[in-house]
Amino acid sequence: MKKVSKKALNKSFLSWFYGNLTCFSQEHMQTFGYLCAMLPVVEELYDTKEEQKDAMQTYTAFFNTEPQIGTLVVGMTAGLEEAKANGEAIDGETINGIRAGLMGPLAGIGDSLIVGTLIPILLGIALGLSGNGSPLGAIFYIIVWNLLMFFGMKFAYFKGYEMGGKAVELLVGEQAQALRESIIMIGTMVIGAVAASWINIETSFEIPGIIELQSTFDSIYPKLLSGVTVIFCWWLMTKKKISPTVVMGILVVIAFVGVLLGFFDPNLSY
Repeated sequence: MKKVSKKALNKSFLSWFYGNLTCFSQEHMQTFGYLCAMLPVVEELYDTKEEQKDAMQTYTAFFNTEPQIGTLVVGMTAGLEEAKANGEAIDGETINGIRAGLMGPLAGIGDSLIVGTLIPILLGIALGLSGNGSPLGAIFYIIVWNLLMFFGMKFAYFKGYEMGGKAVELLVGEQAQALRESIIMIGTMVIGAVAASWINIETSFEIPGIIELQSTFDSIYPKLLSGVTVIFCWWLMTKKKISPTVVMGILVVIAFVGVLLGFFDPNLSY
């Protein structure tokens, strides 16, 4: 019975960890990174170059998902490839079908859990540690993020390898849908908390003796301008499909014009 060694599995994982975006393009996305990750597994399971070539052909199909959580798929297909090499009723089409079926759901879970929840929490802590120009915030984020990413991805890879095809039902069934919705809700709450804590936009516009606009806003809805700014950025990026870089440029223009018109005070620290 053929079995992938721990050394080959570790090499496969490291290839994915360091190279999941290898030769990244809009046409191939993570395909080449996947190929690199599967090479140590295929080389150990198959003796001839022809067998290895045929096995690797399976992984030339398009692949793209959230890299951290998506590590689960790479480990899973390593387990499936091992089963295939031992004569079980698994072929390349089956493996590709599983890959294609999982990359979407895992992207949704990963984007919500990693990008929408974990990273904002870590950045919020790092910002709190960076008061008065302290480097502790940057050091904290670099160390904690890299440790969580490495060991989290390694756990996902080997858990996928152990579970093999059994993970499919777990990741695409009704429980997975409920899990994704819960994570999205948590991520939304985290983003809202980070925005409320770290975004502070105020206006300096006033008509002496008549109105002080910021005080009026505060009496109606504290941090109204901050909330409007967050919603405006969300609308630009999600509804108008404008990139974050362009959105930042738009905010710079708005701030510049606002200062010229006296709506914002350039001496205020936001």
